[in-house]
Amino acid sequence: MKEGRDPAFSDYLKNQRFYASYEALGAGSGAADAAGSGTAGGNEAASGGGSAIAEPAGTADIKGQSSESSGSAASDKASGSSGASTAETSIPGTPGQESQASEPAETADTESQASEPANTEGQTSEPAGSEPAATAIQPSSPGLPAAVGEGGLIISSALPEALSGNAFAALPSGQESRNSQAASARPVTGQTYSLEQLADYDFLMKTFYSVHPSTTAGRDEMNAKDLLSKDLRLTAGNDAPQILIYHSHSQETFADYGPEHREATVVGVGAYLAELLRAKGYNVIHDTSVYDLRDGKLDRSQAYTYALEGITAILQENPSIEVVLDIHRDGVAEGTHLVSEVNGKPTASIMFFNGMSQTPDGPIEYLPNPYREDNLAFSLQMQVKAAAYFPGLTRKIYLKGLRYNLHVRPRSSLVEVGAQTNTYQEAKNAMEPLAEVLDMVLQEN
Repeated sequence: MKEGRDPAFSDYLKNQRFYASYEALGAGSGAADAAGSGTAGGNEAASGGGSAIAEPAGTADIKGQSSESSGSAASDKASGSSGASTAETSIPGTPGQESQASEPAETADTESQASEPANTEGQTSEPAGSEPAATAIQPSSPGLPAAVGEGGLIISSALPEALSGNAFAALPSGQESRNSQAASARPVTGQTYSLEQLADYDFLMKTFYSVHPSTTAGRDEMNAKDLLSKDLRLTAGNDAPQILIYHSHSQETFADYGPEHREATVVGVGAYLAELLRAKGYNVIHDTSVYDLRDGKLDRSQAYTYALEGITAILQENPSIEVVLDIHRDGVAEGTHLVSEVNGKPTASIMFFNGMSQTPDGPIEYLPNPYREDNLAFSLQMQVKAAAYFPGLTRKIYLKGLRYNLHVRPRSSLVEVGAQTNTYQEAKNAMEPLAEVLDMVLQEN
């Protein structure tokens, strides 16, 4: 392990007794992340330029997190991304925030130089949960083999009667959602798997997840039956705000960003998602606040802290909000293009990111997340729906050690939309199936 690859995460490790074990772990993976990995904006490496431990090949960091899943600074550069560390700190008197003294810096991903506005000069985006370069361009064929491990791996919404106890069994009479017919009308074009298969921990993890070495995801946490059975339907009507969309890294841009196309940012993508969800009848707040700029300079080191302050105030004013989405974009090697054809359109791949609030040594006591299981259920249910109805849309769910502000609501998710090599239109196109997937989970489960 090399000092300085990710100062925030490096300091964090130094303060933990498991530093020595990480040193041994990092020794074997130091060169791995360079191969086609990208940081997902808003992950640990995403937040901090990369963790002291290199990402294993085939994983990409997300911004704003100790990597919102990132890798080391060296690996971020190799993959076209860099990260700035972000610390989750508390504001005196603000519920749900920890004190600055006790928080390790949660790193935040930054975008690539090519796609950044002028004020982000020298910044590159963090990889968020990098994946093998060979699968960076997602196939869209309905018959995608299981070995690929990406979109196309699905659970059918109409499983055999023998599995009637699982999450996709018919709802009790009178409880069908307004989307049940719409979902069943859409053809299932991906592969189907039984609950028995998903009960196999090794199969579940290999098929649906990338796990950063900063954390663990044990059999107790990753119980597919429990996660898929959790009822995530909204509990109230739309007479008050239901969904909050925000951006810890608002300055992330896409390939065609420029003076003539200033909307080509994650904020523009979030605005389109809000528009689509409102058209479906949801009451949505889109927070366009800038949390990663201070005094005109890009500052990802505190972006998650500032974002937590901002969204905490919004949630206090709007306690009816049940869904919180932090929309980012990943950073990848310039030769990588995360795109597939979905609904007949070139569509940026998306990745769901989860912070586990634990290291291989155990829980991070000062970063508690009482909603971790709900967060995991939310991302897995969306992943399964996406794989069933929109094969090729999603990358594997990325798991990392810190929390990334996912503790504010049970239905919280950090979503990486494409990368700096995607066009704005490709990213916008991804919001259409994402809105459908959200609608299915929030109304139908």
